[in-house]
Order: sequence, then C-alpha cells, then structure tokens
Amino acid sequence: MKIDLEDIVKTLKEKNNFYILTHKSPDGDTLGSAFALCLALQKINKNVKVLCSDEIPERYDILYKNAKKQNFDPAFIISVDIADTQLLGDRLLCYSNTIDLCIDHHPSNKKYSKCWYIEEHSAANVEIIYKIIKMMGIDFDPYIATCIYTGISTDTGCFRNANTTSRSYKIAAEMIDNGADAFKINKIMFDTKSKAQLYLERICIDNMEFFCKDKCAVISLTDKQIKQSGASESDCEGLSSIPRKVDGVLVGIFIKETDPNVFKISVRTDELIDASKICSKFDGGGHKCAAGCTIPGSLPDVKEKIISAVCKTIGEENEWNNNNK
Repeated sequence: MKIDLEDIVKTLKEKNNFYILTHKSPDGDTLGSAFALCLALQKINKNVKVLCSDEIPERYDILYKNAKKQNFDPAFIISVDIADTQLLGDRLLCYSNTIDLCIDHHPSNKKYSKCWYIEEHSAANVEIIYKIIKMMGIDFDPYIATCIYTGISTDTGCFRNANTTSRSYKIAAEMIDNGADAFKINKIMFDTKSKAQLYLERICIDNMEFFCKDKCAVISLTDKQIKQSGASESDCEGLSSIPRKVDGVLVGIFIKETDPNVFKISVRTDELIDASKICSKFDGGGHKCAAGCTIPGSLPDVKEKIISAVCKTIGEENEWNNNNK
C-alpha cells in the first residue's frame, strides 16, 4: 500500500523496536539512510538496529560508530534504498516477506513491502530520510548530518552525476551547517584508495573494450582476478564509473563475476540513454543513468548479451559478433 510522509512520521512516532534493512554490497546512500534514521529515532528513545547482509566497509565507520547497540525483538521492519528483495543479500532474505515499510527512490522498485513510499525524483534516498527527520522535529546533530551528507555525496558522485538537483545542494549545505565535515567525507569517499583498488583499476583500463562505434565501453573482472589482488568488495566501488569517463562513450559497462559463471552488470549512461531500460531486459533496474542487473553464463556469453542490448538501445550495429568470429 502506498503511503505518504505524514503517515510514515505518525507510524515512527507511535511504534518502537525497529529493524532497518540495507542492501547487500552497501553504499553510502543505503547506509546513510539507515543510520541517519537510526540515530534520529534513538534520539527520541526508540530501540533501533541497522542490519546488513555484508560486512560494512571500514570507510563508513563515520556513519555507524555513534549508533547505540541495542538488543530486542523487532516489531516493525523498514527497508531503505532497496528496490527488490533480491538485493537484501543472503543473511537478510529471511525478512523478505515481513517488511512493513519500504522507503526508496528507485523507479524500478518492486513494491514488495506492506507499505511503501517511493520518491523517484530524489537524487539520493537519504533526501527522503532528511524530510522525515525534519517533519518529526528532530534536530540534525553532526552525526545525523554526516550520514545525510554522505548519502547525497556518494549517490550523486560528489554532485557530478545527472541526478543531482538544486535540492541536493541545499540539503548538503544545511548538513554542513549542522556539523558534517564535507572535506573529510569527500576525501574518504572519493580521494582515498587501497593498493588493491588501484591494481583493479589498472586491470580494467588495460582490458577496456569498445563497441557500438566506440559509444559503448566495457570493463570486466573475474573472481580469480579479484582474489589474486587481495581486494575486498569495497575495493570494487567506483570501478563502474571508469568506462563513462572516456570521451565519446555514451554507455559504460562494468562486468564483475560474483559467483562461478554469474556476473553482476553495472551500467552507466549519458542522460539521453535510459540505463534502467537496458537492465530491465535482464530483470534488473535502477535509475535512468545508473542501473544494474545479474546475468548467468560464461564471460563471453554475458558480454555478448549486454552489448547486444546496448547496441539495440542506441541504434548501432552489434560489433561483438564481428570481433569474435
């Protein structure tokens, strides 16, 4: 059932013992949304716990280190920034059919919860959380402000992506005024890389391929390459943006093996091309300029499938078959 923000505020004030679910391979927006809401509710003496299937990368400790550790049985379960229960990850799949409220900004949201609030025009999901906290009359202390700024900054690519709006800048500025250290956050999120991440970047750049008359650039990593580098899941963050940085490329594709013969596809596009429509052909989704899906098969087969879909979308001949005869 679709509900509005007033209903959400009323529910949060009336109920207690909240579990907040984040998506697997967590990013700054799902974590920023979860911990901003967690910290806000804890300020009004609610019991709240944030759950994630995967280990939270150390870089995000600025978000969770101030949350109180509380033990209780959940009475109300909320998901944030999760378009589909498949994104919960193995450890949280047990909650798939028990989610009371979904707060999300993905157009591809499957409306899997008992109630949902979806705001597609929000650049980051945390912008919705900002409005909820504001409507509840809870002050934005430096810890909540850090969560909200981080969510906006990471989901807009440090305010460079096409989804960035004037509201994004306004909320970010307000969070800085409330104690968020923008310089520190941006340095951690965008200017600090591990040796393993640099190694993976080099592999991707050295093996980048071009299709559709150079309008589509593709990079890929196998599970073997990732393990040989000693990289963690968080070291793969940011790699999906590499192909779109090449002049003239309209569609960038990052293919990463997650299980034997199972590949996660990240698609980044020019604002005139809908990434979510490309990924929807493989039961994926996301935003207009950033979306994802999962395709099983060998790496050559997976490349052929996604490149074929891209070439059809942008009206260019599929060069994969010509290049691989």
